[in-house]
Amino acid sequence: MASFVPLLTAASPAPAAMAPAEGSALYRQRCIGCHSVEAGRNNPAGPNLAGIVGRQAAAGEFGYSPALRKSKFTWTRAKLDEFLAGPSSLVPGTRMVIGVSNAVERKAIIDYLASCKS
Repeated sequence: MASFVPLLTAASPAPAAMAPAEGSALYRQRCIGCHSVEAGRNNPAGPNLAGIVGRQAAAGEFGYSPALRKSKFTWTRAKLDEFLAGPSSLVPGTRMVIGVSNAVERKAIIDYLASCKS
């Protein structure tokens, strides 16, 4: 009976991956209305996301919410995943209200954003 314990406590599998082009397509569907990934190009609705992975939250020239300015974290893949899953759960008072509930789609978008360098 003890040999079955590891099977019961094994971690859940990671979400299935999408093709890189799907991350780009999801970005265009869900994010491009408010964000740009072209270096030096800003959108009045949301900050530029080129080079977001590894960047300090609320860095750059954009009118961030006071809540995000106070957050003091660095955008990692894990932090982006947490934020996109529920923006106001991670940063109460953020102006970003639209999240991505599907973990596979979030990962694809984050993979795409990680490929967009500033």
